Amino acid sequence: MSPQDLSGAHSRPAGPAARPKGAPVNEGLLQTLREVVGAAQVLTEGDLSAYELDWRRRWRGRALAVVRPGSTAEVAAVVRACAAAGVPIVPQGGNTGLVGGGVPDESGRQVLLSLQRLNRIRAIDAANLTLSCEAGCVLQAVQEAAAAQGLLFPLSLAAEGSCTIGGNLAANAGGTQVLRFGNARELCLGLEVVTAAGEVWDGLSGLRKDNTGYDLRDLFVGSEGTLGIITAATLKLFPQPAAVTTVLAACESLDDCVALLNLARTRLGAGLTGFEVMGRFALELVAKHFPALPRPLPGAPWTVLLEQSDTDGEAAAQERFESLLGTALEDGIVGDAAVAANLSQSHTMWHLRESIPLAQAEEGLNIKHDIALPVSAIPGFCAATDAALAAAIPGVRLVCFGHLGDGNLHYNVQAPEGGDAKRFLAEQEPAVNRIVYDAVVACGGSISAEHGIGQLKRDELAERKSPVALAMMRAIKAALDPQNLLNPGRVI
Repeated sequence: MSPQDLSGAHSRPAGPAARPKGAPVNEGLLQTLREVVGAAQVLTEGDLSAYELDWRRRWRGRALAVVRPGSTAEVAAVVRACAAAGVPIVPQGGNTGLVGGGVPDESGRQVLLSLQRLNRIRAIDAANLTLSCEAGCVLQAVQEAAAAQGLLFPLSLAAEGSCTIGGNLAANAGGTQVLRFGNARELCLGLEVVTAAGEVWDGLSGLRKDNTGYDLRDLFVGSEGTLGIITAATLKLFPQPAAVTTVLAACESLDDCVALLNLARTRLGAGLTGFEVMGRFALELVAKHFPALPRPLPGAPWTVLLEQSDTDGEAAAQERFESLLGTALEDGIVGDAAVAANLSQSHTMWHLRESIPLAQAEEGLNIKHDIALPVSAIPGFCAATDAALAAAIPGVRLVCFGHLGDGNLHYNVQAPEGGDAKRFLAEQEPAVNRIVYDAVVACGGSISAEHGIGQLKRDELAERKSPVALAMMRAIKAALDPQNLLNPGRVI
């Protein structure tokens, strides 16, 4: 049974979940788990919603127990005990996922394995530009540990204060600097993984070249805990930039945004580290729900947040930026622009962008799409899909924003003004998804860019992925997890 979708007609209050009638207690396994991690780290009673309710509040499950190991050895022992008992395991990091991949189902038969106590920075090798840490390390803590050594770990996303490295790698997270540094996969050199049999694979290599057989690291990255449990990682670091320049630019159309991106690539080269786009309604929601946030620019159909990281110093960075903006204004690509004069103003600009998902949550449940498209196809996709949705659902509101620089849009659909958000989600999601995903596929895009598949997109994946690819994926799953105990019902 899948976790209950809180958007539907049968949703229930978001309080503590009661153990389903008839759910097995399995005291023998619970006692073994207490012996492995300590009784205080096996939670079975009280309000466990922090583990059993997902961030979007769409799925609530009920775990047999929440188990909180404190070391890789304890994770391995927990997996062996669950495998012997035939009990499924749902790994969880910071529980910030958006596709229902990290919460248990409602059966009361699954063990929720929280990795949050595995939170140590194991080593920093400045000469090798690497950092080794455990899976429960919060992303922001890793960023700060690198910065303390004068180095940069560039993975950056809105949930960085609570998401964990293990979850980032399990979902192959993207964020705001993929344009320059790549997804989480590109930032990972090595992994430590506990297999479905409870064995530990120590692949914590800091090597940038290693052609000794199949690339097991890339097999586990992005697998969402279905093939093995990531317990530690070796990550790439980079020198800190000498100067960072941030600007907000107002554009009349997405075509202008793409033209600005092409100009920025030409003028800034590898110094272009961020290129975000935000639709008018997305920023209107931020203004509505967070009115205290400053708005450096008046409203425009599209607002671009552009960032340059330069190794040559402040003066050179400023000169390049001024040249770029001057050309963009002369060519009519940009109508207005605001350049951050200091770090505080830069943070304010980024805070606007990062507040969009929070503003959407305040506005009510919505239909989210994390899609990837060729950058050249994005203006046409948005024009056609906006029109199709408006024709199908009069008054529908579209919240479009995302990482234009790497072709990743968050194309979200909000109920008409004054409508019932829960009912809208329950009644309209299948039809909306059909319109959006048909258009994505027609443009040569992907239905998941950085959020993963989880349970939200599992059926869509089965419908839209190549049968050959699905067969290979199922063969890999069967080989590495023959009992189907690791995050069952997710991805495939």
